[in-house]
Amino acid sequence: MEENKSAKPPLRSYFAPLFAGAIAGVSVDVALYPLDTLKTRLQSQQGFYKAGGFKGVYTGLLTVATSSMPTTALFFVSYEATKTLATPLVTPQYLPFVHMLAASVGEVLACVIRVPTEVAKQRKQTYVGTEKKSSIGILLQAFRTDGVRNGVYRGFFSTVVRDLPFSFIELPLWEWLKSVIRERNDGQINSFQSALCGSIAGGFAAAATTPLDLAKTRIMLAEDYAETRKLRVKPVLSEIYAVSGFRGLFAGVTPRCTAFMIGGFVFFGVYDKSKSFFESNYGYVYNR
Repeated sequence: MEENKSAKPPLRSYFAPLFAGAIAGVSVDVALYPLDTLKTRLQSQQGFYKAGGFKGVYTGLLTVATSSMPTTALFFVSYEATKTLATPLVTPQYLPFVHMLAASVGEVLACVIRVPTEVAKQRKQTYVGTEKKSSIGILLQAFRTDGVRNGVYRGFFSTVVRDLPFSFIELPLWEWLKSVIRERNDGQINSFQSALCGSIAGGFAAAATTPLDLAKTRIMLAEDYAETRKLRVKPVLSEIYAVSGFRGLFAGVTPRCTAFMIGGFVFFGVYDKSKSFFESNYGYVYNR
């Protein structure tokens, strides 16, 4: 039985976060999709009501639901694997840097799936050039018009620029808040407590990175990207600031923070619960 146990750690180490990440991702995306739609429309250059207002807030949901599972599964497998490899190499006081590194690796890999999904989803949410096309049809049109880099993967860099600072804040803050609870609770923490930590971390990170999210949204929704070539994060933010001032840089901050506070609670709570469930139940089956 010990021999079987020693042969199973790779499966337990990587399949548990894969399973838990997939369940957590689809849970939070489906639950909070209407808030994400409203946030995208508030950030749209054409204006909230012209972008759709309160109509069809579930438009594009199927695209997100079918892609969120592999995206978040890939993120958490990469995050946990990097954290496992790097943690023994540093002393405890440097663990936040390990969490930042792990989050960076996870985010960059997840963006390979996330960016095409975001392009299709946000165009469906704001009715920009969609004409009721399917998500696949939108991406095929983007490929024919602008190619892979400027079409299907438009906004890849701006998405990475947005998501890396978000993860730099959210994941280390989540881990730190959990460590504080463990110190005051004999080293124990339950899924509900982890969910509360995720809610605080998610809301704080969302507020801080709203301008980057706004720039990413404007870049993905622009119809003349191939011609202007000026659609990069800094010029877009400069233009928004010139037109709307500092307040304009935080368009959509309220629904974004609300979504990420609720989303952080659901996401990290479901992740921890699913991961613990899988490790305890399926670990027993594998070792039996």
